[in-house]
Amino acid sequence: MFNKFIQRPVLSIVISLIIVFLGAIAITQLPVTQFPSISPPKVNVTAEYPGANGELMVKSVLIPLERAINGVPGMKYMTSDAGNDGEATLQVVFNLGTDPNQASLNVQNRVASVVNKLPPLVVREGVKVSRVESSMLMYVNLYSEDPNADQKFLFNFADINILPELRRVDGVGYADILGNREYAMRIWLKPDRMLAYKISAEEVMKSLAEQSLEASPGKTGESSGKRSQSFEYVLKYSGRFSNKSQYENVILRSSPNGEILRLKDVANVEFGSSMYDIYSNLNGKPSAALVLKQSYGSNASQVIKDVKEKLKEIKANSFPKGMNYEISYDVSKFLDASIEKVLHTLVEAFILVGIVVFLFLGDWRSTLIPAMAVPVSLIGTFVFMQFFGITLNLITLFALVLAIGVVVDDAIVVIEAVHAKMEEEHLSPIKATKKAMHEIAGAIIAITFLMSAVFVPVAFMSGPVGIFYRQFSITMATAIVLSGIVALTLTPALCAMILKNNHGKHKKKSPVDKFLDSFNRGFENMSNWYMKILRAIVNRRLVTFGLLAAFCAGIWYLNGTVPAGFIPNEDQGMLYAIIQTPPGSSLERTNEVAEKLQKICEEIDGVQSVSALAGYEILTEGTGANSGTCLINLKSWEERKHSVLEIIEELEKKTKDIAGANIEFFQPPAVPGYGAAGGFELRLLDKGGSGDYKKMETVSNEFVKELTKRKELSSVFSFYSASFPQYMMKIDNDIAQQKGVSIDNAMNTLSTLIGSNYEISFIKFDRPYKVIIQAAPEYRALPEDILKLYVKNDRDEMVPFSAFMKMEKVYGLSEITRHNMFNASEISGSAAPGYSSGQAIEVINEVAKKTLPRGFGIDWAGISKDEVAQGNQAIYIFMICFGFVYLILAAQYESFILPLAVILSLPAGICGAFFLLKLLGLENNIYAQVAMVMLIGLLGKNAVLIVEFAVQRHRSGATVLAAAMEGSKVRFRPILMTSFAFVAGLIPLVLATGPGKIGNRTIGTAACGGMLFGTIFGVLIIPGLYYIFGKIAERRMLVKEEEENPLTEEIDHNVYV
Repeated sequence: MFNKFIQRPVLSIVISLIIVFLGAIAITQLPVTQFPSISPPKVNVTAEYPGANGELMVKSVLIPLERAINGVPGMKYMTSDAGNDGEATLQVVFNLGTDPNQASLNVQNRVASVVNKLPPLVVREGVKVSRVESSMLMYVNLYSEDPNADQKFLFNFADINILPELRRVDGVGYADILGNREYAMRIWLKPDRMLAYKISAEEVMKSLAEQSLEASPGKTGESSGKRSQSFEYVLKYSGRFSNKSQYENVILRSSPNGEILRLKDVANVEFGSSMYDIYSNLNGKPSAALVLKQSYGSNASQVIKDVKEKLKEIKANSFPKGMNYEISYDVSKFLDASIEKVLHTLVEAFILVGIVVFLFLGDWRSTLIPAMAVPVSLIGTFVFMQFFGITLNLITLFALVLAIGVVVDDAIVVIEAVHAKMEEEHLSPIKATKKAMHEIAGAIIAITFLMSAVFVPVAFMSGPVGIFYRQFSITMATAIVLSGIVALTLTPALCAMILKNNHGKHKKKSPVDKFLDSFNRGFENMSNWYMKILRAIVNRRLVTFGLLAAFCAGIWYLNGTVPAGFIPNEDQGMLYAIIQTPPGSSLERTNEVAEKLQKICEEIDGVQSVSALAGYEILTEGTGANSGTCLINLKSWEERKHSVLEIIEELEKKTKDIAGANIEFFQPPAVPGYGAAGGFELRLLDKGGSGDYKKMETVSNEFVKELTKRKELSSVFSFYSASFPQYMMKIDNDIAQQKGVSIDNAMNTLSTLIGSNYEISFIKFDRPYKVIIQAAPEYRALPEDILKLYVKNDRDEMVPFSAFMKMEKVYGLSEITRHNMFNASEISGSAAPGYSSGQAIEVINEVAKKTLPRGFGIDWAGISKDEVAQGNQAIYIFMICFGFVYLILAAQYESFILPLAVILSLPAGICGAFFLLKLLGLENNIYAQVAMVMLIGLLGKNAVLIVEFAVQRHRSGATVLAAAMEGSKVRFRPILMTSFAFVAGLIPLVLATGPGKIGNRTIGTAACGGMLFGTIFGVLIIPGLYYIFGKIAERRMLVKEEEENPLTEEIDHNVYV
C-alpha cells in the first residue's frame, strides 16, 4: 500500500509541504500566553456608602447581597470585604468552564432582586456588577520630573489623556488607576462660622442644589399653529457652576435690606480631589499607578506590544515637559524570556537528537532524513492547535520540545530497517525501502496508535489540571500522528532518494569514520553481553517478577517521599512587599514606611525600580490607611546574580530595622490571575456565627502561631486585627428630643460634616466631577472635636452634640472579610524551601484539626482550593492511561494476556522518574505528571517493538522463548537509538537556567529519569514478561483458529496498490 509513496516522491513531498504551509499560517494566528487560561471566571459586585464603617456595610449591604447571590448557577465560592472607607466588594468565583458573560448576567439579576432593600445612599451611588478580568498584564507608573506635578495632576492627566486610549486597545479587558484622586470641587465648611450665622450643613446642600443646576428654558417663537412667527430662538442657561469663584459666591441667605451671606463666608472652596485614599510613588517621586488586565482569549504578547506602541504615541503627542512613564510590571517580560528560553531549548534538543542519530546510523545522509521529517510534524501541529483552540504557551511549547525526541522515533525505525535490508540482502535503496516498509508499516502504525492513545483519555479531564493535560496531550498526540503519517509517506520517499548502499564497500576512513567504527564495535560487544544476560534470566519467572516488585515498591516509597505540588513558583522578575502599620496609623505614617522600604530596595543589587502604594493592599485589593504595597521590579535574569528568593532573603534581613511596621515579601502568583500572590491562600472561618471579632482575633493569632512553629511553612501571617481604635457614639434620645433634635437630623449632619456628602456634580474637561461638602480637616482632627460641632434643631437653634451625645472608645476591625457568608480571617504564607505546596496543605489541615476550637473551621481560596480539590487525581489519570493502552494492545494482539507484557514493563520508567526527581530535589507537580503520562506511551512503544516482532516470529513457528530472544536482539539497537535520541533532547531541559527553570528542570528530569530506567531495565524485563504471558496466551484461545497476527500487520500485508 505504502509503495505508492516511494514510487511517487513528489506526491510525498507535496503532502509534507502542505502540512508545513498550513502550520506556518496557523502559527501567526495562535494567541501567545504564559499558561492556558485556567483561572476561573469571577464577577465583582461593588457598593459605596459614603461615611459608613465596615460593620454598617456588612449589616446593611453585604448580608442582603450575599443572601441573594448565594447559590447562583456555577458558583464555586464567594468572598466579600468591607472597609471603614464606605466601600464594599463582593466577589463571586465560578467553576471553570462557566460562561463568564452568563455568570455576570445571573449575578446582575440576583442583585436587582434586593437592590431596593439597600440604604438609599447606596442605591444613589449605584451597585456595580462587573466581570473580573483575571489575567494581569501590566502596571504602568506615570511620573514627572516637574516638582509642581503632584499626584492629583498625574492621576487626572492619566484619566483624561491615557486611560480612554488604552481601553480601546484590542485585548485590554480592564484599565484603571489605583486609588482615587479624581478632580472635585471641595467645599470645606467652617463649623464655628456656621454657628455664628446659624447655618446648617443641610441648608448649604439645599442652596447648592437650588443655584447650581442644569435648566432647559426651551425656545422663543416656536411654531404653535396659531400665529405665524418670523424667527425662532433657542434659549440657553449657563448650567451648573464649574469654577471656584462661582461656588464661593453661592448665596446661603439674603435679606431685603441688601445683606447677603455667601458660601465663602462659612467655607473655603478648593478645586481638589474627591478622595485622598492612596499615596502612589515611583522611586520616591509622586506617580499615578495604572493597572491593565487582559481580556479572555486575547494574545498577551500582542496586547502588550500594542499598549507599548500606544503609550509611545501618547507620550509623543500629549505629554507635557518632564512627564514620563515606567512599566513596573509586564507579564510579557517573563513570558517572552521563558518562551525564548524554550525555543533555544527546542533548537538545542534538535541538534543533540541529530548527533545521537548520526552516531547510531553512521552517515550524514541518514541523519538528514529525520532532520527534514521532524520539522514537518512539529510545524503541522500548529494547525491542530488552532483547530482545538489551544494557545501557544509554556505547556504546549514543552510538549513540542518533548515531541522532538518522540517524533524522531518513527523516522529512525524506517531508516534503521532500510539499512538492515541493504546490509543483509545487498539491495538497492529503493528495493530495500519497499521491503522494509512492507515489514515495518504495521509496527509504525501500532506505535503511533499506542503513543497517541495514551493522551486521548487525559484530554477529556475537567478542571484546571484537566486544561493543562488537555493542551499538552492534544499537542503531543497530533505531533505523534503527524510523525506517523510522515514516516509512511515522506521518510520512505527520502530514503529511496537520498540513501546509498555503502555496506561492505571499502573506502578511505576519516577520523569520524574511525570513531563510528569503534562505537559500532563497542555497541556490538554490548549487544553480545546483553544477549548473554538475557539467556540467563529470560525464562526465570522469579527474576522478572522480582525486578517488577522492586520497581513497584520503589514507586510506592518514592511517591511518599518526593514532595507533591501543583504549579511551581518561578522567578518572574518581580516581587511584592506588603506593609502593615499598627492599627489606627494614618496614611501619612504608612507612606513614610513605604518610602523607607523604597530606599532600602534601591540599594540592593538586582532591583531595577520600586513602585510604592500607601493605602492599598494587593493581596485583597482593598484599601486602608495602615496598609501598603511595594511592587519591586527586578533587573532581567542575565543582568543580576541573585534569584528572587535570595533577594527576598536579603530584603527580610535589611527591613527588620524598620520600626512600627510588619513587612512581608511575596512572589506574584504562579499562574497570572490565579490568586493575588504566590504561596497558599487560607481562610479561617467563624462557622458558629458568633460575630465576636475579638474572639476571632484571638483564635486567628493562636492558629498562625501554631502554623509558624511548623518547619514545612514559611512567611505565615495574617493582618486580621480587631484592635483598631474606634469610638461608639451614644445618643441620649430623651435629651435630644427635648432639645428638638431628631436622631435622623443629628446623624445626617455628622455624615456630611465628618463623612462628606455630595448632591450635585459639574462638567469640566468633558467629564463629570463631584461637588463634595465636608468640614475642614482642622475641625475634625480629634475624636473630641466631634462634640464641639453643632446641629440645627426644629426651632432654628444651634445645639452642640455634647448636649445629648457621649463618645466611648472601643476597638474593631479596619476591614471585615467574609468567605461563603461567614466572617473570615485571611491567612497567607508559603511552603518553606525544600517543601512543596502539597506538604504545606497537609500540615495546615493537620494543625487545624488539632488546635481550632469548636465553631471555627478553615477553607481555601485561589489556586490552593484547586490543589486541595485535585487530591489524588494523578493516580486516576495513570490508571485510565494504563487501561486505555491495555485495551488498544488487546485489540492489536487479539489477546487479553499478551498486552500485560507491555503494561507491566512500565513501572520501571515511572520509578526512574520519581528517583531522579528525588535525587535533584524537585517536586512531583503538574510538569512531572505530564512527563509521566508521556512516558507511558514512549516506554510502551519500546515494549511494542520487541513484542510485535516476537509475536510475528511465534506466528512463523518459533517457540515463545526463541521469539522473545530474537525480538530482543533485532530491536535492541533501534530501542536504544530512539531512547537515547529522546534523552539527548531532554538534556537542555534538565540543565535549564534563567526564567522558567523550575518547570524546565521538572519536566526534563522526570522524562529523562523515566526514559533511562525504563530503557535500561525495560530491555531486560520485557522479554521475560513476553515469555511468561506468551506461554499463557498460546494455551488460552477464545475461538478455534484465532487470528494471532497483530492487527496492524494486516494493513500492508493484505492491501496492495
